[in-house]
Amino acid sequence: MGVWSNILFAILLSAIILGLYRLIKGPTNADRMVALDILTTSTVVLIAFLAWYFGRIIYLDIALVYAALSFIAVIVLGRYLEGGV
Repeated sequence: MGVWSNILFAILLSAIILGLYRLIKGPTNADRMVALDILTTSTVVLIAFLAWYFGRIIYLDIALVYAALSFIAVIVLGRYLEGGV
């Protein structure tokens, strides 16, 4: 891995770790929902980074499906927390 790849990987890993911390320690459910959104977004970017690094285009399809499912999950959780279910 090059220097920029290492820096990008470290930033993504720190975003995932900080998101996990907020997901566990979040004082409100809204904070936990935002942390979950950060985690899913960071995971999508990590999968796209791995697709570029390994040269596997199929990983981008996985990232796209994961992003669509996480978008739906955030909307459902938001409606649930709002009490509109």
